[in-house]
Amino acid sequence: MRKAAVFLALLFSTLLAAAEPHSTSLADVDHRPSVSLDGPWHSIVDPYKGGWGSNTDEPGPRGYAANLHYTPGEALLEYDFAKSPVLQVPGDWNTQREDLFYYEGLLWYQRDFTYHPKPHTRAFLHIGAANYSSHVFVNDVLVCGHEGGFTPFDCEISSAVKDGANFVVIAVDDRREKERVPTLKTDWYNYGGLTRSVSIVEVPETFIDDAWLHLTPAGEIEGSVHVTGAAAGAKVAVHIPELSVDQSAVTDEAGLAKFAFHPSSLEAWSPEHPRLYKVEYTAGSDRLQDDVGFRTIEVKGDEILLNGKPVFLRGINIHAEAPVRGGRAWSEEDAKTLLSWAKELNCNFVRLAHYPHDEHMTRLADKMGLLVWSEIPVYWSIDWTNPHTLDVAKQQLHEMIQRDHDKASVILWSMSNETPVSADRTAFIRKLIAQAREEDSSRLITSALLTSFHGKTAVLDDPLGADLDVLGYNEYIGWYMDKPDATPEYKWEDPMHKPVVISEFGGGAKAGLHGPVTQRFTEEYQAEIYKKQFEMFKDMPFLQGIIPWVVMDFRSPTRQLPDIQDGYNRKGLVSNKGVKKQAFSVLQDYYAKKKQ
Repeated sequence: MRKAAVFLALLFSTLLAAAEPHSTSLADVDHRPSVSLDGPWHSIVDPYKGGWGSNTDEPGPRGYAANLHYTPGEALLEYDFAKSPVLQVPGDWNTQREDLFYYEGLLWYQRDFTYHPKPHTRAFLHIGAANYSSHVFVNDVLVCGHEGGFTPFDCEISSAVKDGANFVVIAVDDRREKERVPTLKTDWYNYGGLTRSVSIVEVPETFIDDAWLHLTPAGEIEGSVHVTGAAAGAKVAVHIPELSVDQSAVTDEAGLAKFAFHPSSLEAWSPEHPRLYKVEYTAGSDRLQDDVGFRTIEVKGDEILLNGKPVFLRGINIHAEAPVRGGRAWSEEDAKTLLSWAKELNCNFVRLAHYPHDEHMTRLADKMGLLVWSEIPVYWSIDWTNPHTLDVAKQQLHEMIQRDHDKASVILWSMSNETPVSADRTAFIRKLIAQAREEDSSRLITSALLTSFHGKTAVLDDPLGADLDVLGYNEYIGWYMDKPDATPEYKWEDPMHKPVVISEFGGGAKAGLHGPVTQRFTEEYQAEIYKKQFEMFKDMPFLQGIIPWVVMDFRSPTRQLPDIQDGYNRKGLVSNKGVKKQAFSVLQDYYAKKKQ
């Protein structure tokens, strides 16, 4: 399984980077020695791609990557980062400057930094996320390129840095294009830029680049450690002090060491008891520590089993929209606020829609006891027959899995959202499913599918369901179809006899707008939708969870109703300013009863 993941990582980097140096992914960078590059970066907006020099597709000698400085009376130069405006990193550019609010295109970032290389040490530039495509230069040397706006990547800079003063230039382009993932149209804001933290991470010459352990239904802990630069026969150790575990193994010719052992005693991780253990991995001079929970997740018939027992997923959808300040969420404070609302709602489960969120979210979910559905942005109508689009989707899936496969909270990998049924679409997503199962067989696979209605009968018959462990279905009865009071009249059929989760339902409301339950966009109308949905759910015995849409209002350029939406999707239970709507307490009370 791990060998396949290593091969896929190399394949994706080859396909996507071609002649340029490829990016890689380091394990648990937040537990390694690092130097933060967060803070002010100089920036140049470049809608015509002049920063590449004479060629608009690759860097030239007069391009911005050289970071030259203008001196009056000397050679002609038409840029100078030192005199250019500053943007804060992490952060999207749209909410930092009014003139960039609707900007989509190329923008160049530059920052000076001091670095002192250490012997027998490799240095990587870690970028938590850059939306959407990136080219990274250190001292005018192209160190890597990357495509995809929501997953981390690392560029080795060991041969590019020098002792003392250095500079980094990153070109980020967030244009929406047909062949990209996501594609041209989404129902969220296309926040561009270096939206997550940037740092320099140091590792030994031979280092652990991936490590994970998981609990099997038989009570055994299995896992593997991959060591870059290790010869066959290198010793790798796993130490879990609280479980009295000291295990060792040796690497094979691919640098992979596998582990399997029965712990003498173990407290399983669960939402009620989110137990984490200190785990230490060692290989040569490299030592990596992490907090790991152990739990099992399975399906049996139409039930979902957590640690061998049925669990009902009391969920809420979350977009990575920063509470109150707006823009892309990236900080630990953002994550605490969003996940604390989920806990206040009595949730045991969150769906991180519609793309991988910042790692603060999954780390805190581990600590707070929230199960997680994590998703890649294969959203609506992707370019299903384009090989490059498939490669990009596979890369994003790989990077999501590699970052979070050591998180006990993550139980579901989601392949897509609301994709219209077609043969090309189903074939595309089936390839992603096969990859996910190859890379991580310990978790369940799902997708958020479109519900098929025949009158007032909902039939869960999307052919993709045959390949999924858990069927996610979105429906908006009472909002996009029919009125709330008709909702209990709808009947549901599950011909595949699998666990079903209603992955989206709800309706919009402007916080503070009140009126009769029949008036759209009032808090009363939204609350009524929830109440009537709950009545309908009583007649769905195969229903194993619900995920209302959505915890907080979020920006979307498609939502333009003046004085109501004003550029926001208003389906949140909390406004973008942090004001709770009536439906918040309605869901809170419903979940409180489901807990009993």
